[in-house]
Order: sequence, then structure tokens, then C-alpha cells
Amino acid sequence: MPRSALALAALATAAVPGLDARAVRQEDAPGEYDVAVVTASDGTLWEVRAPQSAVAGAALEAEMGLLDALHRYHEAGVLPFAVPRIAGSALLPEGGHAVVHKHIAGAPLDIESLTPGPGLAADLGRTLAAVHELPASVVETCGLPSYTAETYRERRLVELDEAATTGRVPTALLRRWEAALEDVALWRFRPVVVHGDLAADQVLVAGGRVIAVTGWSDARVADPADDLAWLLVAAPPESVDSIMEAYQLRRTELQDPRLVDRALLVGELALARWLLHGVRQGLPEVVADAEAMLADLDEATREDAV
Repeated sequence: MPRSALALAALATAAVPGLDARAVRQEDAPGEYDVAVVTASDGTLWEVRAPQSAVAGAALEAEMGLLDALHRYHEAGVLPFAVPRIAGSALLPEGGHAVVHKHIAGAPLDIESLTPGPGLAADLGRTLAAVHELPASVVETCGLPSYTAETYRERRLVELDEAATTGRVPTALLRRWEAALEDVALWRFRPVVVHGDLAADQVLVAGGRVIAVTGWSDARVADPADDLAWLLVAAPPESVDSIMEAYQLRRTELQDPRLVDRALLVGELALARWLLHGVRQGLPEVVADAEAMLADLDEATREDAV
């Protein structure tokens, strides 16, 4: 059962000595977490996050160590954006911890408003490049997953096979995806640190630049295309060149000529993953939404092929 805002406020006061909570508001958050923003008596805003499951709790424990390391890279000037800095944690009755950090001000990214040029689109490219330039040990020492290019391709194949067994993916899409996943040349990449679950509400902006990135529980060493996919699919087409140019200039020794092709494929495969989520969790509305988007993609790709 989700925790109430008052219960989350109580956890925040237990986690941070001297925190005198005066107001609290519940927040929507991705993943299996209960989140609230607590206003202290001195006006400081604190964010408290508590896992809803043992799996989410384990991910949060690993993320705590990662955030500490990322904060040090931010202070050293390596990362041009802030990350949440854990101020305290409180033990939960069922095990695991709720964590608390100062609430980071900033507006969620409005991806549809991106324009070409040296502004926010370019800053997004530099932001992702800075993450992908981090040493793999940052993630690996926190116990988060690390994959080779081949094992990651195999994971994608397993997901596609599972999606195919649902009978809900158009046949033409399956054939095209299978051919791409069997194209070994497409999957020759150097695994890097990736955020793993980027979305507009986890990229906070102010003054025309990225000021913070949140939600690091799915970080791993994997395919850089994972972080680029959502931008290349959702951003206005005229802004994509600015994103990629800034990204490539910021990367060192980037030898991945099929990166954009793979990112676009990963964006398409996200629909299969959304379908699987609905099937696994028994969510008919999610399944219907995924089927509709798959049908639209199937129609669009058929038209492109003509």
C-alpha cells in the first residue's frame, strides 16, 4: 500500500536530525517509489523517497552509493550538472531505507520546445556525453549491472523473443527488429556508464541549460544508445543535429558509427518493453496502449519502405 504524505514526512524527520517539517506534498515519481517534498520550518525543501518493493529497495541502496560518487564528480567539475545528495536515511519496518535529500529546484525538460543551435539542445548533448565519459568503476563498485556489447545484444534478443510470444507485435516489425539484432556490426560499441531511465521529469533545467539529473536507480554500464534513444525519438527533428554534434564533440575516442541507428532502434524496442510490462503486470490498459503504438509504428515503417 502506498505511504501517505504524512508518513513520508515522518520518515524525513527521522532521517535528517533537526528537520522540523511544516508542510508536505506527495509527488508522482517513476518506478516503485513513494515520493514527497517536505517543507521545513526554515523554508528548506527536502525530498523523501521510499521503495514500494524489495527490488526497488535494493536498487535504492545501490543508488545511494552511486549518488555520493556522482556528487564528487560534480564538485570536481567533471559533471556539469547537480545530482541529489543524500542527507540521511530512515530504516523502514519491512526492511530497507527511505532516503532524504534537498529538493533540487528546476523545471522538467520540455522536450518539444527544443530548438537547434548552441542552447539547451546542445547542452543536453554535452550532459549525456559527460555521463558516458565517466569511468565504468563508478557504477561497478556500487554493485550496479555491467554488460559487454554482446551480452547486451543477447538481452535485447531475449526481450524480443518474449514480446513475440505474446502474439501482439506486428509480424513485419518483428522481422525488421530480428534482422537488426542479428546485424553484429550494428552492435559494435564500447559499453559506458548510462543513466538507463532518462525521461523529461528527471532532467531539470533553468536558464536554458541542464542544472540537475535525478533518478539514477537504473544506472549501469551498457549501451550509450539507451540514453540517446528517448531524445532522438521525442525531440523536434530540427534539434537532433545540435544534440548529436555537441555529444560527439564532448566524447573522447568515440568510434561508434552506428550509434544513431542503434538509438532509433532502441526507441522502437521500448514499445515492446512497454507491452511486456503490461502483460507481466496484468495491466490491460497498458497492453492496449502498447498495441496501438506498435500498430502506428508498423504503419509508419511500411510507408517509409515504399
